[in-house]
Amino acid sequence: MGSFAEKTSESIGFIGLGAMGLPMARHLANKLAPETQIYVFDVADEAMGKLHDEFPKKIVKCRSAKEVVQQTDTILSMVPEGAHVKSVYLDEKSGVCSTDISNKLFIDCSTIDTATSLLVKDHIAKNFPTALFYDAPVSGGVVGAVKGTIAFFLGCSNTDPNLPRLTQLLENMGSQVIPCGGPSLGLAAKLSNNYLSGVIAIACSEAMDMGMRAGLDPITLAKVYAAGTAQNTICDRFNPVPGVHPEAPSTNGYKNGFKVQLMRKDFGLAVEMAKRVGAKNVLGQIGLETYTAASNDPRCRDLDSRVVYRYLGGKEDWKVDDSIE
Repeated sequence: MGSFAEKTSESIGFIGLGAMGLPMARHLANKLAPETQIYVFDVADEAMGKLHDEFPKKIVKCRSAKEVVQQTDTILSMVPEGAHVKSVYLDEKSGVCSTDISNKLFIDCSTIDTATSLLVKDHIAKNFPTALFYDAPVSGGVVGAVKGTIAFFLGCSNTDPNLPRLTQLLENMGSQVIPCGGPSLGLAAKLSNNYLSGVIAIACSEAMDMGMRAGLDPITLAKVYAAGTAQNTICDRFNPVPGVHPEAPSTNGYKNGFKVQLMRKDFGLAVEMAKRVGAKNVLGQIGLETYTAASNDPRCRDLDSRVVYRYLGGKEDWKVDDSIE
């Protein structure tokens, strides 16, 4: 396979401008050289139009993933599910691989099952041996994508000759790029991360609810957890109780976060991966059942996954306005 380590590009492609993809593409538009053009495609015209209106000289709207690829040699994709990745890359009429992609570099930031990612990678390797495909799922949620603080879990080794080029590009959108060892291992890392994050969110919700029912102030509870062995990012930055952290989605009505349906999807993929590799997850099934039920609850659907606190019956209407500092 070819190396892109020394290659520079005056254009970038970006496919998928959803809740995560849009702010990521916005960072590229803000930070890449003024002459760099970004060719974008999303099934929603509104998303492309919004980004083009912000950067009319840098953003070029395309009609398909195929058209994006025909205009540039470095392409990122960020779509919700494995079926969408298959469509983006393998659709016979409008997909990435429906045109010649020789010598092009692809970075898929979607969180999907490892089997689909390897299917796409193998298809590209077989039909376009000089093209390169990397999995690079992210962590940090919508808040991190907007702030540019997400972490990339990159499916390559520390000795990959393309790592410097990949890192330089991805650091425009995030604060960390972590090589995870090889193809699909970025996704394996991401799924295990989201399994742990999902379990912690449930545990944090239960613990906060328990302490509050016993008479403790939730801000005091958060300080206790931060000072002890229960310290965790969910409690510190994404606390499920409204009003504990001013920037947490819960404080904004559980809006602008990582949707509970997506957590259910990732949690399910993690449980499937655990079964496939022979790992025993004693909390897997009950966690999956909890996120499935919350996803189907009209009070919770389409809201940030930490809305599991609401699903579990936690109190939200304590003195919110008086407690945010």
